[in-house]
Amino acid sequence: MFRAAVVASTLLLPACSLVTDSLWPSLTGEEPNGTAQASASRPTAVAQPKAAARPASATRSAQRGPAASTFAPPPPPQIGTGNFKPTGVTPGNSTGTFVGKQIAGYRTELQRLQKSVAQHNMQLQEMRAKMVQDSQRYHGTIAAINARLQVGTTPGNPILVQQFNSAQTELDRLNVDIDAMNRLATAVSADSTLSAYLAESSHAAFSLSGAVDEDHAQLAILEDEVRRTTVLIERLFREVTEDVSRQTAYVSTERSNLNLLSAGIKSGEIYGVSLVNRAMASAAGMSANVAGTATDTTGRRPLVVIRFDRDTVQYQQALYNAVSRVLERRPNAVFDLVAVAPGTGGQASIALNSTKVRRSAEGVLRSLVEMGLPPSRIALSGKTSADAQTNEVHLYLR
Repeated sequence: MFRAAVVASTLLLPACSLVTDSLWPSLTGEEPNGTAQASASRPTAVAQPKAAARPASATRSAQRGPAASTFAPPPPPQIGTGNFKPTGVTPGNSTGTFVGKQIAGYRTELQRLQKSVAQHNMQLQEMRAKMVQDSQRYHGTIAAINARLQVGTTPGNPILVQQFNSAQTELDRLNVDIDAMNRLATAVSADSTLSAYLAESSHAAFSLSGAVDEDHAQLAILEDEVRRTTVLIERLFREVTEDVSRQTAYVSTERSNLNLLSAGIKSGEIYGVSLVNRAMASAAGMSANVAGTATDTTGRRPLVVIRFDRDTVQYQQALYNAVSRVLERRPNAVFDLVAVAPGTGGQASIALNSTKVRRSAEGVLRSLVEMGLPPSRIALSGKTSADAQTNEVHLYLR
């Protein structure tokens, strides 16, 4: 019933490991004492240093002056604050007509949908609270390591090694939080599908014969409540995906920072933020004003076309290959990501497809961010096209 296709423009560009590393950074690092990383569940025995001891590296750090004292680790990204509580469903009296029975069925489905939305909203609030706690523990550990490195310490200090292992474990917890939030985004997407069905069905019920005036009055109320629920679901989904995008990029950045911190613990010196992350931040800053809002893509050839004509489309590898080749030639490139819905069919069908392809485009955006592309380099927009036979997502090079 479905057929998938991923089409990428062929770019004959030389290979470049730097672009690949910045797009999909390594998630592994060497333990700061120079040995293979110990399991997070295995404790590390440490000895407390004597209070009177002052290592030679501390003297060297003091001589470095104010440059070291000005370093402060970046704070974790802000998470959303929205609270998405459905307003409820207005009850209605039975009219005894066929249309009245249809309305009663739609009303039951809407109640079930709103119950699901309420549960997902509660899960989101719990996940956010846990993510804040995990971030605070991680940053507390990193701050303790940096504070010790800032005043100077012995190379390979076992106390810092133990704290480093704890920091890696705490960052792994944030990864688990992100995975849970990704699953929540999938569940909210299913709610959106049901809300689109109810919106289309309730609107179509006005044209059914055999209805009385009371049926149409109840339908008007039901349709308004379906629309409000749809908007609520879209806001919920948007905040969940934004939280996932920010936290994923943040964890990837911190993995690189941990690698540099490992080198600092080995030498007993403080370095600061990873140069890879600093370069990525500079590139994002230069392109932020360029990306802005989406530009007109009429007449432009897309770099990648992803056709969503089946439930699961494996596009990530082709997308990664195409974008990485572009970044080899243009490290500061920015992109337009366009959700394209077929322009044929009735108004309800176009609206339903537009909602679905928008979610698909947000999934592609999330994949690009997970690969390491800064969100400021991507402008997301949507349109309908009479040439499109199915929902498509197009990626253009600006």
